[in-house]
Amino acid sequence: MSSEERNTERQHGRDCHDPPPAPLLDMGELKQWSFYRAAIAEFIATFLFLFFAVSIVVNYKEPNYTDQCSRVGYLGIAWANGGMIFVLVYCTSGISGGHLNPAVTFGMLVARKMSLIRAAAYMLAQCLGAILGHLFVFLFMYADEQQSSVGVVNVVSPNYSKGAGLGAEFIGTFVLVYTVFSATDPKRNARDSHVPVLAPLPIGFAVFVVHLATIPTTGTGINPARSLATNLIHRSTAEAMDDLWIFWVG
Repeated sequence: MSSEERNTERQHGRDCHDPPPAPLLDMGELKQWSFYRAAIAEFIATFLFLFFAVSIVVNYKEPNYTDQCSRVGYLGIAWANGGMIFVLVYCTSGISGGHLNPAVTFGMLVARKMSLIRAAAYMLAQCLGAILGHLFVFLFMYADEQQSSVGVVNVVSPNYSKGAGLGAEFIGTFVLVYTVFSATDPKRNARDSHVPVLAPLPIGFAVFVVHLATIPTTGTGINPARSLATNLIHRSTAEAMDDLWIFWVG
């Protein structure tokens, strides 16, 4: 019996076929336009996410706003981040998978859903897009040079220990990546034809809920590219740079 026949027999009675593991090193991808198009999509989407996400926090912290009722607050920040993730994942999922996050890309690499070369390209594009997006906010939207970076830069709150911050980032990132894998599960897609359309919705809601839970603890990283961009551009305090490892390890 051939391997193809054995595979057919193994899959008999199932409503889907699990895709084979992606090769660890696929040099052929470097010759495909779809590879570069996907990396560009990740760059643009992460750029837009950082631009809007940080802009909201900057305006929330703007000292010239005296009317507290005009500010979005933690709830508005959480909704904005979840909503932007929903929109951007929906727009890019057909091109690159809509990762927008090195943690998600790393999870896909470990699960052998993408090659090492593609994962490295995604992570590089995400980090560069995040840095450029935050740089645009820093150059054009800051009201004055002395405006506080509190809330913009990911740092563990003084009320919490480093271990608590690491735990919050670990659990928050796990919830996000777990939701991504669940929403894109091929078995679920085979059973429910509407799921591919709705897949970005639970991912956006996961980001929303995690932000509500972890903003007071770490300012909510769960995205190493975001943490790198804000810490790298501001370099506001030695504490912020010392805490950067928490948001990458977590």
